[in-house]
Amino acid sequence: MTESVVTMNKIHYAYDNKPVLSNVNFEIPRGALMGLIGPNGGGKTTLIKLILGLLKPDNGSISLFGQPINKFKEWNKIGFVSQKSNTFNKGFPATVFEVVSMGLTAKIGYLKFLTKQHKEIILQAIEQVGMSDYAHQNVGNLSGGQQQRVFIARSLVNDPELLILDEPTVGVDHENVQRFYDLLERLNNKRNITLLLVTHDTGIITEHATDIVCLNRTLHFHGDPKEYTSLTDRDLSNFYGHPVNVVSHDH
Repeated sequence: MTESVVTMNKIHYAYDNKPVLSNVNFEIPRGALMGLIGPNGGGKTTLIKLILGLLKPDNGSISLFGQPINKFKEWNKIGFVSQKSNTFNKGFPATVFEVVSMGLTAKIGYLKFLTKQHKEIILQAIEQVGMSDYAHQNVGNLSGGQQQRVFIARSLVNDPELLILDEPTVGVDHENVQRFYDLLERLNNKRNITLLLVTHDTGIITEHATDIVCLNRTLHFHGDPKEYTSLTDRDLSNFYGHPVNVVSHDH
């Protein structure tokens, strides 16, 4: 039986008495590369905040790595990469190495010197995302895709077992989107990192994911990507609440 790194049981959550999530039963199996899709306002961001412990459900229970979330202490096991375009100041004067080193702050504290071992961990993370040649360049001078690789490296320094990415290809040009997904597959297969990827790009995520979850306040679909792509336009429109057509990407 496959271990679940996240289990959500009968989750309900509301903002100002307006339901956002209703009776959500959700699992992320270890080793999955899971695509989380659905319309804006469908509860995807709320679900992420619940997993990260930033919100508490009104009803239901959440377990992380087999432990109730209120008893879970090993938060270094979970990495999070937010939407770059909404969180990063391109004028920030920091090199790739310095940005990635910030991922170790929780472990070593502020104003602490990096040891040789810390520096090796940082350089290894940069290498894993293919950015070694840019380690000492200003991160603001990089392309959108390169910056996202840097932010992933910042999470990798803590050796996470689960990596959550929220719309990571926003601001990434079409040419580099495929390379970005190739990187995620390598992290999934070679580093054995479980991935939860929130995206609106249903075409490309179905080509790379092991699991697809469609969320619109409640779970409308959870299964194999091939099964998802075989759904009719009417099925998808019922899930999303408006007409939907899946666009395939040709490479």
